[in-house]
Formats: sequence, C-alpha cells, structure tokens
Amino acid sequence: MQNISEIDELIKLISRLPGLGPKSAKRIVLQLINNREELIKPLAKNLAEVYRNISRCKICGSLKSNSTGCNNCENNKEKYNKICVVENIADQWSIEASSVYQGYFHILGGTISSSNNQNKEDLLINSLVERVIKDNIEEIILATSATVEGQTTAFYIQNSLKNTNVKISKLAQGLPVGGEIENLDDGTLISAFKNRQNFLQSKD
Repeated sequence: MQNISEIDELIKLISRLPGLGPKSAKRIVLQLINNREELIKPLAKNLAEVYRNISRCKICGSLKSNSTGCNNCENNKEKYNKICVVENIADQWSIEASSVYQGYFHILGGTISSSNNQNKEDLLINSLVERVIKDNIEEIILATSATVEGQTTAFYIQNSLKNTNVKISKLAQGLPVGGEIENLDDGTLISAFKNRQNFLQSKD
C-alpha cells in the first residue's frame, strides 16, 4: 500500500467515527479521492462551516447555530410545560423523529459514572434546575438509558430537583434493561413515552 501521510492521517481520523473501522475508512477515503469535486470540496467547506458556527448550548446542551441561537430553549414559538432529559444529541434526534413527544429537551452530554462523582458540572444539571424554576416547568421526563450509569444519573437529577414542585416521570414499558434510547425503534419509544411512570421520589 502506498505510504502517503495525508491519506494515512485521513483514514485514521475517519476510522475513529462510530461504526467504522480501518477497512471501512479506507473505502470512504478512496470514494472521496475518486470524487474530489463532488465530495471532497463541498465536504471540506461544510465541515469548516460546522466547526465555526455550530456549538453546544450552555443552557440546554443541544446543538445551536452561533448566528441564530438555540432553537430548543431560546427560540421556541410554542410554550411547553415539560422537559425531556436525554443523555446525548442522538437520543434527542431519535425521539424527535418518532413524533411521540412535543416539548423542550435537555441534553446532558453523558452520564454520571456509578463508580465516581466526576463530570457532574459538565452535565448541565444545575442549568436544568434553573430552567424548571424560570420556565414554570410542570413535568420532567427522564429518558436516560436503562444502564447502571443512566439510572445513577436519573436518581441524581431527581435528588437535584427535590426542592421544586415539578413532577418527575421516567420512560416505562418497552425500554429494555441496558437499552440506549438512540437504538430503539419508533414503536418502542412511543410505548415508553405513553406509559411513562412517576419516578420514585426520595423521602429525605
């Protein structure tokens, strides 16, 4: 195989994307090279624009355009009374695609590890509490995954909201143990949302 540093570096970068390995990355790179004008040029331009103009909202955690603001928590024409809390952007997109939920989202950007208490500040949980109070939110829907980390995070959020009057619910039947939101089909998501249950409240 030819030893061309630029191509080798591109293969390494693409192979780091989810679901892709070195072989798939090589095929993608060859396809790009063979279609320079149709693919590489517009792709490079678009990636540069995304790098410059797209960032994570510091309030809700969703993606936003630096020129237009956050459509999730700043520019909504509709006034909602509930927030769905998810772990990542992929979860938000999956729920939106199912059309089962109409309301605000709060994207944590990860979970709290069951083995340590690090990265809580990065999950924007304090911002969630502020949104509940400021926007008079009536219900928080915890759509974290059914993993140990997801449930640990859900309990931490519930405890953080204990001094508010907000109703806290969780996704119900149809969500398999260990399941992640972005991997669920529309039917399972619809069932989980429609049959959501009150989250166990602490007596402390």
